[in-house]
Amino acid sequence: MMAGETTVVESPALDHLRKLVTCRSVTPDDDGALGHVADCLSRLGFAVTRKTFSDRDTPDVDNLFATIGSGAPHLVFAGHTDVVPPGATEAWSRPPFAAEIVDGELIGRGAVDMKGGIACFLAAAERFLKAGPPAGTLSVLITGDEEGPAINGTSKMLLWAIDTGHRFGAALIGEPTSESRLGDAIKIGRRGSISAVIEARGTQGHAAYPHLADNPLPRLIKALAALDALELDAGTDAFQPSNLEITSVDTGNTAVNVIPASARANINIRFNDRWDVPALKARIEAVVAAAGAAGEAMTVSWIEPASQVFHTSDEGLLGPLADAIEARTGAVPARTTAGGTSDGRFFKDYCPVAEFGLVGATMHRIDERVPVADLDALTDIYADFLARYFGGRP
Repeated sequence: MMAGETTVVESPALDHLRKLVTCRSVTPDDDGALGHVADCLSRLGFAVTRKTFSDRDTPDVDNLFATIGSGAPHLVFAGHTDVVPPGATEAWSRPPFAAEIVDGELIGRGAVDMKGGIACFLAAAERFLKAGPPAGTLSVLITGDEEGPAINGTSKMLLWAIDTGHRFGAALIGEPTSESRLGDAIKIGRRGSISAVIEARGTQGHAAYPHLADNPLPRLIKALAALDALELDAGTDAFQPSNLEITSVDTGNTAVNVIPASARANINIRFNDRWDVPALKARIEAVVAAAGAAGEAMTVSWIEPASQVFHTSDEGLLGPLADAIEARTGAVPARTTAGGTSDGRFFKDYCPVAEFGLVGATMHRIDERVPVADLDALTDIYADFLARYFGGRP
């Protein structure tokens, strides 16, 4: 056997993942990824609906909703087939959309974020449904817009689903939430996120004649220093502290001897359940205003929409999920709210939502990869979870 080769046991999850990874579904392109999911679910007896949503300022996005069974409880599994760009393809050890296996790991863009989770759930649903339909309703909602603007994806699909009469009891999102080993963490919430542009305006002029100009940079710097020193909170029982980050500063000025007419900075805030959006905006605007003298031109423009904070404590969802993980891994998973935003923020208004999936250490990186053994283990966990959630059916 040559170096880099390994014997791999084939499985339904591995087969699904190979097919999904070879689809170049960089947001908002689909390239057949949703078609594979639709074909699989249709064969299992799901009623499948494909929806494309449009917006004047953003690309069209393909989405999928599938359902089987009827009545309560109603569980929806959610995820996304779109992926981030691969970056410099020559930096990959294997082509990013070839789904090659090296040393027991499948390499490819989306392997863990999150085509791997979808592949495992498809395999788990097939196993679960061999005993018959669920004692309730099982749905699947997949978008092609999670890694992009998130405008024509999950949020609009949920509105459509509610308008057509669906009522969800719980949602499981297959994001790569495990940290160092499969099953060590469940996401039971996420902090919110909001961004803003802070602009200071002045008067352009020659750097040698500052009295004839009005340099906006000193007051922008003063405002940014005040924001950088701001402690929003010390964290809450469920969340880490809120944090504000200055992500860019720009004048658009290419000349070294010209005082610019304006200067702008971008900020991003990750906030916990200590804050609601209006209160947070008011706090930031007050800090910026206090940093400038009366009459100085300084504005804060918020980039909408904000991503809302959410937190889940429903044991009807978390209990069966944690039990299924412990049964397969032998360890109790941590319940965490760390990390960035996800589509869970859209589900929180309709039902309890949790996230659980593969180890996310290589997501968005060159040579994103997943151990084949983890695909088998996650399939087992998802199948066990479905059995427990729908009443302990073996």
